[in-house]
Amino acid sequence: MEQQTLRRTHYCGTVRTEDIGATISVCGWAQRSRNLGGLIFIDLRDRTGIVQLAFDEQTPKDVFETAFAVRGEYVLAAKGILRERSSKNPDLPTGDVELAVTEIQILSKAETPPFEIVENSDVNDMLRLKYRYLDLRRPDMQRAILLRHKIGKVARDYYDEQGFYEIETPILTKSTPEGARDYLVPSRVHPGKFYALPQSPQQYKQLLMLAGFDRYMQIVRCFRDEDLRADRQPEFTQIDLEMSFVGVDDVIEVNEGFLKRVFKEILDVDVKTPFPRMPWKEAMERFGSDKPDLRFGFELKDITLLVKDCGFKVFSGPATSGGSVRLINVKGGGAFSRKEIDSLGEFVKTYKAKGLAWLKLSGGQRSSSFAKFLTEDEVDAILAAAEAQDGDLVLVVGDSSNEIVFAALGALRCECARRMNLLDPAEYRFLWVTEFPLLTHSEEENRYVAEHHPFTAPMDEDLPLLEKDPLQVRAKAYDIVLNGTELGGGSIRIHQMELQEKMFSLLGFTEEDAQAQFGHLINAFRYGAPPHGGLAYGLDRLVMLMAGVPAIRDVIAFPKVQNASEPMTACPAAVDDKQLDELSIAVTRKEEDE
Repeated sequence: MEQQTLRRTHYCGTVRTEDIGATISVCGWAQRSRNLGGLIFIDLRDRTGIVQLAFDEQTPKDVFETAFAVRGEYVLAAKGILRERSSKNPDLPTGDVELAVTEIQILSKAETPPFEIVENSDVNDMLRLKYRYLDLRRPDMQRAILLRHKIGKVARDYYDEQGFYEIETPILTKSTPEGARDYLVPSRVHPGKFYALPQSPQQYKQLLMLAGFDRYMQIVRCFRDEDLRADRQPEFTQIDLEMSFVGVDDVIEVNEGFLKRVFKEILDVDVKTPFPRMPWKEAMERFGSDKPDLRFGFELKDITLLVKDCGFKVFSGPATSGGSVRLINVKGGGAFSRKEIDSLGEFVKTYKAKGLAWLKLSGGQRSSSFAKFLTEDEVDAILAAAEAQDGDLVLVVGDSSNEIVFAALGALRCECARRMNLLDPAEYRFLWVTEFPLLTHSEEENRYVAEHHPFTAPMDEDLPLLEKDPLQVRAKAYDIVLNGTELGGGSIRIHQMELQEKMFSLLGFTEEDAQAQFGHLINAFRYGAPPHGGLAYGLDRLVMLMAGVPAIRDVIAFPKVQNASEPMTACPAAVDDKQLDELSIAVTRKEEDE
């Protein structure tokens, strides 16, 4: 191994035929080495691609001997004359040229890595994450991280042009009881007291509007101590925005401009604006989801009244107990086998549905799990409601809980579309879901809780309902949805102190509780708050969809896994007693090492 004396003049993947004859230097990792006796070829890789290094009878002897010693993932610097390849590789951008090496340095040797550094590796995920620094050498991973960088740059440029200031907000904040579980940070200077890592910069960005900055943006790290999913991590990144003197239409318009811009600049995809809008209630009724995928049909149909008086208790029971019975018509689903239909029945049970009723039309024949329990007229009425034709599969779920019916059928329509290969990742269907409920009722806590957060404004026409029927109040809230994934969400905020205090009261806060938790915000409202609203995108989710990968951890450099740990550094980890003593913390329960 040597000290580097050769200085790079070109990146590996940038050399082309117009550079033939030039003396250049490149640096990188040896992808592979091929020894053909009197010829040695080394594929040298850096973040831009691969270039072939060539060693032959004209190569200086010491250089040839050094090349002979090179193994995979050795770090090299090489200098030589770029020439045309005798055997071209049309699959490589640099496949028409090679570097006839005159000098080479082995800057670092490498052990054999635990997996090959190649595109689209099928290596076990835990092994990839344990050696994430090696996984990140793979070109497809580097492209995803580069895409993330470019999206962030477009965001900064676009919002700057729209008059937004990028302002940093604190990472060490105050814990508040609403929303997901906080990550807590103990204070050494204030024993027994804790900071919280921010779930979002919500209150700070509202205060920036009160401070008169008018338009704020930040690409900001956020933290939530909650269970992980494919599109969720305990620490994540938001493109966070807030605007003054605006309504719903203003926020939507400026953000449609951003999405149009980022898809054009990054993917060269023209997305049509304005995007369609759909009230939350309609989204649930038609798709069983507040983030519907519009790339396919299979919409929900309510047949509760049709089956209310039928003799089949699986249908009539939910219909007469305040629940509902609904169906989807899977067009072309008549090709599903009985085994596949049974597996769909098991699928809906994971969403707490008790079972799945079905009726298949195939080759002019009917087969069904429920038709024998109904009259012919009742079956015909169901088929008419489903608009079913030969080749279709009608799937029915009933339950005394509408939430279970919506969740089960909403997920089922997507599962059927996935199995039928109807989900084209290159088709981008945007949707604004609007008019969310302002409040829901928590049975566990026996109180109202905010659907979005306590600072979301109710719709003006629903203000009288705050006293009479709070659960019917709609919010000035909106989510931007793409292909069944929520990209971001926001709302117009409450800016009148009296209404904010009313909201805290509805949520069960005493004046003392509200002042203790949110006094800084309530007091700020006394000094003149402009109407304001905003939105936050999940940057990780946006990159995931634009990169066409199945999980956000494929677009995060160092992600966590299902149990919120990081295999590479083995965190979280125990700390020594001295650190705990300095923080005035005593650990009363330690989990045994697995």
